[in-house]
Amino acid sequence: MSMATISPTLSLPLKFSLHCAQLGFGYWNWERLIHSKETITNCWQSLTCSNHTQRRRTVLCAVNKDAEQAFMKTVEVDRLIDTMRDSNPSELEQVVVENVLSLDEGFWIRLAARSETCKSEDDKKDYEELAACVMSIVDRLVHKTEEKIETATDVLKAILNPAMDEHEEITWPPRDPEALKLMEKELSTREQEGYLDEGFLAEVNAQLRQAKEDEDKPGLQAMLQKVLQLYASKVLGKRSYAYKGGKVIPREKFLESVIEAPESIWNKLLIDGLTIGKGDIEPQDLYTAIKKRIERVLIRTEGGSYEQRVLVEYLKGIESRTQELVQALQGGPVQ
Repeated sequence: MSMATISPTLSLPLKFSLHCAQLGFGYWNWERLIHSKETITNCWQSLTCSNHTQRRRTVLCAVNKDAEQAFMKTVEVDRLIDTMRDSNPSELEQVVVENVLSLDEGFWIRLAARSETCKSEDDKKDYEELAACVMSIVDRLVHKTEEKIETATDVLKAILNPAMDEHEEITWPPRDPEALKLMEKELSTREQEGYLDEGFLAEVNAQLRQAKEDEDKPGLQAMLQKVLQLYASKVLGKRSYAYKGGKVIPREKFLESVIEAPESIWNKLLIDGLTIGKGDIEPQDLYTAIKKRIERVLIRTEGGSYEQRVLVEYLKGIESRTQELVQALQGGPVQ
């Protein structure tokens, strides 16, 4: 397929903002990412059509106002293009996702220029196919984002579905002992698909506030809190700090075992692992590990975001449970 005939279907407004928490990009300004399909196609046409040499020279001169800056930009874009060319289909999609903000007009101009300078038709065809693949991936990202924004409520319903009865009412604890496992499985699937973003967390928090105000849906309230716990456990469990220099850090490893465990067995884990019970971890060491983990969360997440709030509250929940156990078993003041 000739690049001049490719018709990208990117149709979101240029000022459209998007959040993708799974990827850690924060809010994207699609004006920097995607120009209209006419712009992309015209850029390619102006550089690949042999009878438009003067137009190509005009475009390149307009872009390269600052020679040094333009050179560094070209080096970066060339490196990205080379990485894309060396990637298999699954790797290419990941490369596009990770570098999506770099796919501006300059990227397409450079890609077209490299195609124009190819000495063989086969190489030129490779560049045209690469451009088509990249456009297709970006297009899927856009449409997936539209779908995510529209279905945050549906995603939450799908996660809660295993705990609902035939009347779509939620009881706590669930009647089906497998319900929580099925909920966790569904949540993991949605997380891998990128649905558990700020929009999803905002929906959960909105439903939770409503359930608290209604005061007649304790089952729904408890289940929504469980959803947030499962989310926090999943996200925090992705990153380990239990090893440093090839050595195990006991307090970090113990904290991670609690983070990844269901809230219902925290008491047993804490009693078995702390010196107040059967273990060898000092409560103060666990408090230190929790404090350090909270600091890391605050650094790595967007200030004021639902993600930050949920993760910090989960860690503070572990801290509070530990303090309660210490006070109950030792009779001392809460640390």
